[in-house]
This record gives sequence, structure tokens and C-alpha cells, in this order.
Amino acid sequence: MLSLVLLVAPALLVGPARLASPSRALGAGRTAALRMESEDGLEVVMDAEERMAKSVASMQDKLMTLRVGRASPSMLDRVEVDYYDVPTPLNQLGSITVSGSNQLVISVYDTSCLGDVEKALSLSDLGMTPNSDGKVIRLNVPQLTEERRKELAKSAKAFGEEGKTAIRNVRRDAIDKIKKMEKDGMGEDESANLQIDIQEVLKKSEAEADKAVKQREEDIMTI
Repeated sequence: MLSLVLLVAPALLVGPARLASPSRALGAGRTAALRMESEDGLEVVMDAEERMAKSVASMQDKLMTLRVGRASPSMLDRVEVDYYDVPTPLNQLGSITVSGSNQLVISVYDTSCLGDVEKALSLSDLGMTPNSDGKVIRLNVPQLTEERRKELAKSAKAFGEEGKTAIRNVRRDAIDKIKKMEKDGMGEDESANLQIDIQEVLKKSEAEADKAVKQREEDIMTI
């Protein structure tokens, strides 16, 4: 009797493909290796990306407060008033409207703080003198001189550097978390890959910050 030998081919064990992180598009040039990363590690990357995006958005909001062309209520977004010993954004203390093309009118809800609002405006870097009639405050927005445009362009660069410093701090915190995970047992390869992801997110955020600053500088310097 012939013995039948059953040959069983061993199954190839192929691990699941690596979960795609929000920054995966940035790593198109990287080796397409199949690997698994811990959920905690990916969460660190995603959290860093979210925090960097918020930092860039905050920087963009500051850029928009720099005056370009016609008067706009957003010019006063950075002004804070010492309201009962609490620094309070001016736009929370009253309404700001545009009169004509070069005048801002501020109507405060609590007229007792009118003097505090005037003081805050005078101490700001707006370069405008507030005029109060006891009810509302008016700000005449002067035409931008070349010298003033250059000053505003410098402010735009400063806001950009502040924004990039913020996102680099986020990168540092995220890297520290990954390194701690490595000490607690995470594999070296996984740690290295996650740090690469974080660096990619940083580069993307820095590029967005640089683009926003460049655009605002062009807006400011365009006469």
C-alpha cells in the first residue's frame, strides 16, 4: 500500500499594513514597508499635527490684524482692555463698525470703561489716536506710508517666527513622548518611524506658516 504523504504549505504570515496617519501623504518618497505601529504612537503624531495646525491658525489670525488698505474691525482683534483688572479683548466689550473707508467707530456696552478702552488703544501698536465724545470712540485710519508698510512687514515676519517657534515646541514635546515610549518597551524601528512622521508634520506646518507670512507681506507692501 502506498503511503500518501500530505504536504502542507506553511502559511505566509503577513502583518497588516501600517495604519495611515494624517501626514502619510507627506511621506510618499519613503520606503513603502509594511509595518505595524502602536495606536498610542499614532495618537501622538495625530495630536502633534492638530496642535501645530492650531498654532498656524493662531499665527494667521494675528497676521490678519495687520492693517492693509481700508479700515476693518479685524484691525482691533489684538487690542486687550484692562476691564476690572482682567485683560479682555476689545471686541468683547463693544461693537466695532466702519464709517466711510477710513474710520472705525467703537461703541462700548459699558460706558464706564470708555477711558480704559481709550488707554488700551493709545498704548497699542496701531499708530492711531482714539477720539471719544463720551459715547463712542472714533479712530481715523491714516494712509499707510512706505515707512509704516515696512514696519508692518517686520511685524508679519515676527508673527511668523512666533508661530514657527510654537510648532517646533509641539514637535519637541511629541518627540519626547515617543522617546519615553521607546524606553517603556516600544521598538527602535517604530520609534524612529514615528519621529520621522512628526518631522514631516513639522515641515508641512512650517511651509504653511512661511506661505501665509509671504502673502501678508506682499499685501502690506502693495500700494
